[in-house]
Amino acid sequence: MLSLQQLQEFDQQGYLVIPDFISPIQRQGLMQRAEELIEAFEPPPVRSIFKTDEQERTSDDYFLASGSNVSFFFEEKAIDSEGHFTVPKQKSINKIGHAQHRLDPVYKGIVNELDFTSLGRDLGIEKPEAVQSMHIFKQPSIGGEVGLHQDSTFLYTEPKSCIGFWLALEDATASNGCLQALTGGHKITLKQRFKLSENGGTEFEILDDEPWPLTPLELLEVPAGTLIILHGQLPHYSAANTSEKSRQAFTLHLVDAVCNYPTNNWLQPMTAL
Repeated sequence: MLSLQQLQEFDQQGYLVIPDFISPIQRQGLMQRAEELIEAFEPPPVRSIFKTDEQERTSDDYFLASGSNVSFFFEEKAIDSEGHFTVPKQKSINKIGHAQHRLDPVYKGIVNELDFTSLGRDLGIEKPEAVQSMHIFKQPSIGGEVGLHQDSTFLYTEPKSCIGFWLALEDATASNGCLQALTGGHKITLKQRFKLSENGGTEFEILDDEPWPLTPLELLEVPAGTLIILHGQLPHYSAANTSEKSRQAFTLHLVDAVCNYPTNNWLQPMTAL
């Protein structure tokens, strides 16, 4: 599916941009299904908020069980100090994750149509295993910043094998929080690992404390329908959404099932690898 030139570009940059990868019908199918799921979702009294700037957290059971569920996480600014919504429910969700690619027929069907498994094999994954999916909303005006990070921090294997597939369901621009990447940064060592703590909850294990390079990040402004493939060690970032337009995206992460997937990874998918 990928040409030699595309593979070389991925190897050099740590990312690959493929326009028109997902059809308008498939994009609308994912966005409509997300709307239906949110409409049917009854928020619990204690609501799990996705905070993008946390360095360590005592993660709640809802968060830790999300590898085997279709779970809903709120934008921090969508809920006030007393637990009340500041925006309508449909505009309050930061993301849906992390197992809809396995559990929901619409997501599962479209993921199968797009054949990420073949893309993973092209990129050197011997036995591709989809361990995590996310529908990310980047809500208008309140969509939070996601700090500079490497995906292998959160989906760690030995040896490292994670590859991310990021689909623009809507136009991604500088004003609504498009991806930004440190071109060539996938050759930097993995900085940290997010894992279960022996004392409960989760923690970051520091693997390399050297600061990030001062190289400017590349703005990946892309139209709806574009696929961006991300190497698991590529540092990437997205700013807060300061616009009145949402920036919906769907992501799927593959790892190699022949690699060791540690039992103290924070996310434990439905099927043991």
